[in-house]
Amino acid sequence: GYFNPEAFGVNPIQHPEDGTVDIEYTVEEKPSDQIELSGGWGGGRVVGTLGISFTNFAASKMFKKGTWRPIPTGDGQRLSLRAQSNGLFFQSYNFSFTEPWLGGKKPNSLSVSVWRSIQSNGQPKMIEDQINEARTSLEITGAQIGLGQRWKKPDDWFVFQSSLSYQHFNLNDFGSFFSFSNGRANNLALTAVLGRNSVSDPIFPTWGSNVEVSVKATPPYSAFRPLDYYENADGSPVDDQTRYRWVEYHKWKVKAEWYTPLTQSGGENPKTLVLRTAAGVGLIGQYNRRAGLSPFERFYLGGVFLSGFVLDGREILNLRGYDDLSLTAPDRNTGAPVVAKYSAELRYPLSTNPSATIYTLAFLEGGNTWEDPRAFNPFQVYRSAGVGMRIF
Repeated sequence: GYFNPEAFGVNPIQHPEDGTVDIEYTVEEKPSDQIELSGGWGGGRVVGTLGISFTNFAASKMFKKGTWRPIPTGDGQRLSLRAQSNGLFFQSYNFSFTEPWLGGKKPNSLSVSVWRSIQSNGQPKMIEDQINEARTSLEITGAQIGLGQRWKKPDDWFVFQSSLSYQHFNLNDFGSFFSFSNGRANNLALTAVLGRNSVSDPIFPTWGSNVEVSVKATPPYSAFRPLDYYENADGSPVDDQTRYRWVEYHKWKVKAEWYTPLTQSGGENPKTLVLRTAAGVGLIGQYNRRAGLSPFERFYLGGVFLSGFVLDGREILNLRGYDDLSLTAPDRNTGAPVVAKYSAELRYPLSTNPSATIYTLAFLEGGNTWEDPRAFNPFQVYRSAGVGMRIF
């Protein structure tokens, strides 16, 4: 939000002479734009990040005189630019724009994002105007357009989001993460998400819940291909470069979290002991056994993965107390088609100031991945427990 919820006030002003009452609302605007300049350690290297995010941008005022102070504001649009790199080994560039009131009458949002990432072995692309044959690389270019709608029924907390996304993969002797090392792959998918979000605050919620059901699916290309598409002339299977030129899959996810206050709060700076419980399950399916299960969009579990590398739509779920990605079946390179994770946290705030929110926590977590969906057992999980602190 654009205002500090803790400073919100209502001041009734009575007029006994005519029997009326005026209601005066007092609000305090809080800073919401963000500049990110950070460094971290991930993948055995230092990763630098530079980003800027404007949360009250106004594209309609871009060409009006005197509005660049320093940027045009007032329409509640979100504009974000972000770059991440650790030198020649990895670069990532992202641009996104969100219009929260498409048409100006209803809170229907339109979002557009474009991204590009490059990962290599650190060798330069060109040497003295010649292509460097020693360079191995993976280049990903993607774009997405999405539409979000707020529903009035069953209640005002429901949101439906749909998006169309496209990713292009270009592999040059890059065999670290895929079943093929040279070639191109395309991932065109439609995503639908139905959610209900009633959490009280995005940083330190004290009550409410967030439940989300989503499905992401590509066209069933195998339904339109000849029966011998996945076989060579001698009957052997085609190489993965041909098999996954256009990736196909359907991906289902269900996740939920609840926030329950355990103590009552009051005063100018309320502090509440909060219990957060969460659970989630994910599954990737296939249209055709001959086409095989997609190596893209898989799940990875374990550790506190900080590198920020997003390669092939993979979803990395943290499970504190274990090595990064160590709980991924069959291994941390292939990824898993099925995942489940549960967690519980006790949180107590040390500071609820919007510019510096700090809270301590104690947690219990459990989760696991399965290579075969038929082996899924929600009670067969790895467990961990610990304490920590978060600073925003």
